[in-house]
Amino acid sequence: MGTPKQATVTMGTSRMFRALLVLGAVFMIFLIIVYWDDVGAANLNFLPPVSPGPRHRPPSPAKQKAQTSRPPSFLSDIDAFVNQFLEPGTGEPTDPSPVDPGNQSEKAEERYIPRQEWKVHQTPLAPELVERQEKRLQVFREVCANESIWFPHKNRSFDDIPIDELRHLIVDDRHGVIYCFVPKVACTNWKRIMIVLSESLLQDGVPQRDPMAIPHNLTHNPDLHFTFTKFWKRYGKFARHLMKVKLRKYTKFLFVRDPFVRIISAFRNKFEESNNEFYTLFGKLLLNLYGNQPTPPENVYESIKMGIRPTFYQFIQYLIDHQTEKEKPFDDHWRQVYRMCHPCQIQYDFVGHLETLDEDAEHLLRLLRVDNVVEFPSVGNRNVSESSWVSDWFKGIPAEDLRKLYKLFEPDFRLFGYPRPDSILND
Repeated sequence: MGTPKQATVTMGTSRMFRALLVLGAVFMIFLIIVYWDDVGAANLNFLPPVSPGPRHRPPSPAKQKAQTSRPPSFLSDIDAFVNQFLEPGTGEPTDPSPVDPGNQSEKAEERYIPRQEWKVHQTPLAPELVERQEKRLQVFREVCANESIWFPHKNRSFDDIPIDELRHLIVDDRHGVIYCFVPKVACTNWKRIMIVLSESLLQDGVPQRDPMAIPHNLTHNPDLHFTFTKFWKRYGKFARHLMKVKLRKYTKFLFVRDPFVRIISAFRNKFEESNNEFYTLFGKLLLNLYGNQPTPPENVYESIKMGIRPTFYQFIQYLIDHQTEKEKPFDDHWRQVYRMCHPCQIQYDFVGHLETLDEDAEHLLRLLRVDNVVEFPSVGNRNVSESSWVSDWFKGIPAEDLRKLYKLFEPDFRLFGYPRPDSILND
């Protein structure tokens, strides 16, 4: 039988142990409450740890049916939360390669291979590339800080941006990357890169590693991209705060191009080609409002057959018409970049230009330390943007209308360092 002193010590130890149990239980209940909205009782499944990267084998034609990864689990959200406090852009997985003693077949061994560490940073980046990137960042930051330069929503805070206007921001928690995609600026291939990095697309149970093997329709499938607009469903009232945490810690990038060249590219892709969707949504409207066609052809195929097609000047008239956005906001393919990516509210770390895509893509992948994981697809010849080529497109358009068009896209010209096209504006 112990002494009273011993009994007191034993009782104190027991109380401390019970207190720790209670605190632990409270903490677990808190975590479940925070994540319950996204997970649900049926989704508390435990996934194997993240792999360093499987070897990609091109799928056979019979196996082209792609599979999307399972919904985020409770543990994947915890991993994402922990990853926020790692150095962004390291490219290191949160867990080591999985060990599965029960699956030692040759096929299983081929699924996981070490990253190609020899490929990372073989040579230093050229000083001119680093300097060019610094100048680009300096330009848009100076424009945002210059009180004499004004454009819509320039001075609003990040908290004031409506959630729908954040739909262009794609997040990769594995590597600490946020990409603002801009249509008509190589966004299809950059989306492919983001799918590969996030491992959101499975092929035969293995994450897809070849960007060009991802079909075009899947590339733009919103289910394969974790965007800021999805934060509300997953995190509820904590969404905006977590967005700002990730913006502060992750590497943020976007790619842009000459605004007038982007307008030309959008017109060629959506109105010169047999795109019935855009003809139905916009082409008939252009012909009706600006082409003296009270009953335009019903579809793009009839339009081609009858030789009644929207013209580039009709498209310009549509863009500069004050009534246009009173009816419906600009489509993303010609919406201004500053309205999609919010450069005055988000401090981007890298601004690429389509005119220097190859160099910028290599620079960025090295900056993110993922150049041993994925390579940017080679896209061959791209639309040139020489002044003579642009002049040919805008030839015959009244100078007054061109100045209105420039005013509409002037923020993009100034933010991203593109010179004012005086050769066509002063004619």
